[in-house]
Amino acid sequence: MSSLAPPPALSLTTSRQFASWLASTGGSLALTTYQSGKLLIVGTRPDGRLSIFERTLERPMGLAVDGPKLAVATLTQILTFVDAGSAAAAGASAAASSTAPHDAVYLPQLAHFTGDLDVHDLAFDGHGRLVFANTLFGCLARTSETHSFTALWKPPFLSRLAPEDRCHLNGLALLEGRPAYATAVSTTDVADGWRDHRRDGGVLLDVPTGEVVCAGLSMPHSPRLCPDGQLWVLNWGTGELGWVDPNRGQFEPVAFLPGFLRGLAIFGGHAVVGLSEPRENHTFAGLHLQERLELERVAPRCGLMVVDLATGDILHWLRLEGVVRELYDVVHLPGRRSPSMIGFRTDEIRRVLSVDDGGIG
Repeated sequence: MSSLAPPPALSLTTSRQFASWLASTGGSLALTTYQSGKLLIVGTRPDGRLSIFERTLERPMGLAVDGPKLAVATLTQILTFVDAGSAAAAGASAAASSTAPHDAVYLPQLAHFTGDLDVHDLAFDGHGRLVFANTLFGCLARTSETHSFTALWKPPFLSRLAPEDRCHLNGLALLEGRPAYATAVSTTDVADGWRDHRRDGGVLLDVPTGEVVCAGLSMPHSPRLCPDGQLWVLNWGTGELGWVDPNRGQFEPVAFLPGFLRGLAIFGGHAVVGLSEPRENHTFAGLHLQERLELERVAPRCGLMVVDLATGDILHWLRLEGVVRELYDVVHLPGRRSPSMIGFRTDEIRRVLSVDDGGIG
């Protein structure tokens, strides 16, 4: 087992082969830490060791990747960063970090001011536009140039759009660039009603039809579609990663993971799953997860686990301790082994410029 020490307030340990596995993917992982306000990028150096890059953002949650673009949902904004490319990266490396080389540098380029919509899952649609789970209003929405959001779809069981978090709609999966599935903790139509249905009131919804594809879930999160069309979801109230056959409406668990499951990236036959500890030292009272943890005699963890989708085996893991106790999302950054990111709060944003010459030379 290898041990790393990025910032003093963050303790990070990994399984022995985590770094070599990550290097073999040809990319890196970005994850948001929610309550501690950190966006972490975990990559690999040329010598095979892990590289850890950190930026402070205000309550970062959903992440989305579209080629060189990386979008992050924060408390009141959705921020879009763009990889400046190798030429700009060479000039930005010194400003971004004095200790490690970086093969990509994400520059902040665009901010959509949404207000506090409690934005959860985030994605780029087939036209490169940002769509997201607007949890406060219980709908799917798109960013707007003139408003906080443009509503795209709401579940049929909601009577109207209202800023009341009635069902805790949180997850979003796209098919061929269009919203296809969404998850909600309940089908309630009253303010904050979802909290009374955490144990078994969760649903997976078909967006085009509005129908419930799978019911009886426990706080489902992070629906994701594989390239082969298989539909995966995290049933965090039971601590299980599984898949759903929309025709049968049945959740099929594949792996139990000890924690509050949120954040799912699927690539190369693997699932990278985010795990969190209980909030404010509370147990997962009333949920199957608490019962399962006690049965297995294991403590909840915060970090990432890499699961073989074919077998359900946990192949690799990364554990976070200290200031970080809760994750929201994780994405794979293909082709970028050790990225950095330019921040807003130091002079480096003034010194790094990228130019589109418009063809004038």
